[in-house]
Amino acid sequence: MDTKKLRQKILDLAIRGKLVPQDPNDEPASVLLERIKAEKERLIKEGKIKRSKKTAKTSDTPHYENVPFEIPGNWVWTTLGNIGIWQSGGTPSRSNKSYYGGNIPWLKTGDLNDGLITNIPESITEEAVANSSAKINPTGSVLMAMYGATIGKLGILTFPATTNQACCACIEYYAITQYYLFYFLLSHRDIFIAKGGGGAQPNISKEIIVNTAIPLPPLPEQERIIIEIERWFAFIDEIEQSKTDLQFIVKKTKSKILDLAIHGKLVPQDPNDEPASELLKRINPKAEITCDNAHYPKVWQKTILGEIFNHNTGKTLNSSNKEGIMKDYLTTSNVYWNKFDFSVIKQMPYKVSELDKCTVTKGDLLVCEGGDIGRAAIWNYDFDICIQNHIHRLRPKGELCVAFYYYILLYLKEKNLIGGKGIGLLGLSSNALHKIEVPLPPIEEQYRIIQKIEELYSYFDNIQKALEA
Repeated sequence: MDTKKLRQKILDLAIRGKLVPQDPNDEPASVLLERIKAEKERLIKEGKIKRSKKTAKTSDTPHYENVPFEIPGNWVWTTLGNIGIWQSGGTPSRSNKSYYGGNIPWLKTGDLNDGLITNIPESITEEAVANSSAKINPTGSVLMAMYGATIGKLGILTFPATTNQACCACIEYYAITQYYLFYFLLSHRDIFIAKGGGGAQPNISKEIIVNTAIPLPPLPEQERIIIEIERWFAFIDEIEQSKTDLQFIVKKTKSKILDLAIHGKLVPQDPNDEPASELLKRINPKAEITCDNAHYPKVWQKTILGEIFNHNTGKTLNSSNKEGIMKDYLTTSNVYWNKFDFSVIKQMPYKVSELDKCTVTKGDLLVCEGGDIGRAAIWNYDFDICIQNHIHRLRPKGELCVAFYYYILLYLKEKNLIGGKGIGLLGLSSNALHKIEVPLPPIEEQYRIIQKIEELYSYFDNIQKALEA
């Protein structure tokens, strides 16, 4: 379930008058709008606000041909400029240290959280307000970002505060509830973003905001709409929390599957399997056979990667050396966990003498030396490719289930034993890779383990996909 789209659908229904039924006993919004007009005239006469630049002949309601959609008969179209007083802020000079660190909160658009603003890290002084375009906005002001990546981001002040010039504030609203205004602005975010245009610094102006058409319901219906929106949003919050909880459970369960697999507890041992000590002798006659096997089943053998895999890194790119055959090669940016990204494939020259060391063939295990240290994938393609020096190529010295050792690397990475406090803090060197301790189960059991891992992972991956749909 796409909860983001569901929230937007609730908001769309709300501002179209389709979320709650209309009540014929509600005073029509047109009467409400006339009261707004009378109230504004009174404030203009008292000198508390200035008259809008629009002419006296301009209607407070948009022409029917200019409205975005139909609304109920007791609603009315107006503009954001008609239902409130809007102002933007300013940034006091940064070169004047006496302007900062005062007792007046100063909000930047990054502080907006689409909810109640309860904390603003930065503050300015009264002197800064007096000598800049920063203005104090009262408690309850509805704020909206106008610049950059935060366009449309919202907040409601729970205390008086100033803002920078990238923020617009509705400091007083007439015959419209605070939260109806807030939810309308939230529903309109994508439109504001579109009006901001592209470029490195998209932005909208206060003029765009105040001239935006808004459908105005009767006051009692505004209250009913808010209650219904918040009821639905609380329900969606529960869905999202359940999804988050389930995603966490899926992740922990998959991690537990790996833990059981690596320690010989995922599938039962078969007494008919050849002991791993015999397998190790065949893979590498020089390998040490140890009895120190406390963490694994008795038929398993503890060893190190370098005893059972041949490994090396690829070629270092040298722009001055152009001798050789141009070949495609993989970088660490092409290697992801159990998959490859072929969107950008580079080439460099390889000498014939370098190809054996630097060529990857089907079944090789590739491990990143840098970047996301230890990230690994098995090359399961029928065509060969070359590698550069920040990728380790691991090729079995004998009969091994390579996928089992891919999952060991994944397990070590999840436990922060590669690229963390353990092996290879700054990079996974060939020496560090060589010495990584690994278990060696009987070959038949290696394949049974992988079959069970992939069976269980497929089940949990399907759950994950359903949660993300």
